[in-house]
Parts: sequence; structure tokens; C-alpha cells
Amino acid sequence: MLHVGIVGASGYTGVELARILAGHPEIRLTVATSRQYAGKPLAEVFPNLRKRVDLCCENLTVDELIGRADFFFTAVPHKTAMDIVPRLLDAGKKVVDLSADYRIHDPAVYEAWYQEHTSPQLLGEAVYGLPELYRDQIRNARLTANPGCYPTSVILALTPLLRRGLIDPATLIIDSKSGTSGAGRAANVGTLFCEVADGFKPYKVGGSHRHIPEIEQELSLAAGAPVTISFTPHLLPISRGILSTMYASLTAQGNSVDLQEMYETLYADEPFVRVLPAGTPPSTQHVRGSNCCDLALQKDERTGRLIVMSAIDNIVKGASGQAVQNMNLMNGFPESTGLMGAPFFP
Repeated sequence: MLHVGIVGASGYTGVELARILAGHPEIRLTVATSRQYAGKPLAEVFPNLRKRVDLCCENLTVDELIGRADFFFTAVPHKTAMDIVPRLLDAGKKVVDLSADYRIHDPAVYEAWYQEHTSPQLLGEAVYGLPELYRDQIRNARLTANPGCYPTSVILALTPLLRRGLIDPATLIIDSKSGTSGAGRAANVGTLFCEVADGFKPYKVGGSHRHIPEIEQELSLAAGAPVTISFTPHLLPISRGILSTMYASLTAQGNSVDLQEMYETLYADEPFVRVLPAGTPPSTQHVRGSNCCDLALQKDERTGRLIVMSAIDNIVKGASGQAVQNMNLMNGFPESTGLMGAPFFP
């Protein structure tokens, strides 16, 4: 039985981790930290966990944490992870980090979009935690950098095309929409009910969203050349879900390939990627609460452009579910353990 700890259990990713791990047959959740709710049962902070998680939130130092678990999820803000992760690794622990601190390979790029990096020596070791692309590396990792939610929805959708030169990367436009849980649980005027209900708006327009370098890094690796994207996120008046719609011009080779058949073949053995039948667009309501990524393709014959669509639950496949998928790989468990529940509907 693997003893597991959640560092930063009082956010949406923390509670989702606790919910998933409560039904995982190979682990025991032994510690959950929160400064704000120290001393309170986690099931009091999140009543959905009643009779499922019997732990109190604790405010612990890293030295106190080390003896409490063998494997850790660090679900803390950017920069904070850098103060914790190196010390956990030095103590012989394995870590899945859900912040952005170890996703970007180039420290200069990270610092341009975030802040100073205080443990750049780990960037070369950290494995980007998208199992569908890096499964073998994740199996041998002691530090996995869990991908962002928008990047997961985009990279799974576009990598097959870029690897084979089937679209022109210079024509890529990515339009993504997320539920409000993507902004976190902290009070924020912009995500109050009255601010988002009955409305729909873009934000971080003009290439300013922090997920851009992460997306460009992985798409560039897929294409074998630098890729620069136009990316605009939007805020949906729903609690969870991401829908990404991507547009690109097909190359001559792309026009000669049966793309539907190619996607169905490439993802046939992936437990969490579902390529939808031709003509069936994805919907966020069909992936809610699941670790699934639904993909669909449609060629616009009039313009010669390809439209690729994806839907995920931003706090499951876009965060906590994918983190558990990575934990399973890092510890030799079947990859889908604890994650095969069907999506919520309605």
C-alpha cells in the first residue's frame, strides 16, 4: 500500500485528488495540508468527502511532511512548489507537481512568463506528464510535471497532425473555453456568480496567457520546428469543463490522408482518449467528472482548413485525474487504476 500525501489540499485540484484517491485500491491517503483550514477535517471543508476521507488538514513544514508519505502531490501555487519539491526529492520521495514550475524546459522562458526559478537544475529531469506522449519516461521519473488544463486539451488534439506534417503550423489558431473552476477557489471578483452567470467573455487576449509557452514547447517538439500560436481563452458560465476549437490549413499531404481513420487508429489503445464518430462534435457535459478527452475533426471544404475539437474536464484530465494517471505509472500500478468511472451526466 503506497502512502500518499497532498500538499495543498484545500483548492479544487486538492479536493479532486482526495475524491479520486479515496477510491484507489493501491494507496492510502495519509496526509493533507492546508494553512487556511489547519485542524479541520477535510470532509468538513469539502462535505462531498464525508465518509470517504477521514483526515484532518494540517499545516506542516517540509521536514514534518517527509515522514508522513512516500509519494506526494504538490497542488500549490507557482513558486511555492519550488520551495517544497527539491526537499521532497532529496528525501527520496516521488512527486507529481501540479503547478507550472517544472513544465517549461527552458528556465529563461519560464522566468519570462512567471518569476525567477530557484531550482532550474530539476528542469532537465522533470518529465512532462502527458502519458499519451511520454508514458515510458513517466514510468521512470521521480518528478513529473503535470500539464496545464488548456495545454492538455490542445496538445492531445494537435500532436498527431504536427508529427506527420499534415497541417501548416503557421496557420494555427486556438480558441479555448473553460469553466470557472480553472481560476481556482480563492475569492475573485471576476469569477463571482453575478460576474459570470448569463455571460461569456474572452480574457488574457493578445498572447498573454501563461499556458502559451507550455503549448508552444510541446507543439514545437511535435512539429520538429518552432511553433508560434494564436491562443485566446474564454470564461464559460459553468463550473467545470474545457472546450478547445483549433483551426489550421492542411498541407498537401494532409489533404491526402483519412484523418478520421488516422486518429481512431492512433488513439485506439488509449484508455482516456475517445475519438468521436465523424460528424459528432465533443461536449463538456459528456466528460464531466471523468479523465476522458473527447476529440473530433471536421474539414471545412470551402476554406480548406481543418477544425479539430477537444473536450476535457479541466480539474480531472486537466489536473487531478491526470496527476493520478501519472502516479500510477510512476509506481507500477495499472495506468487506469481508480480512474475508469464514467463521466457525470446530466
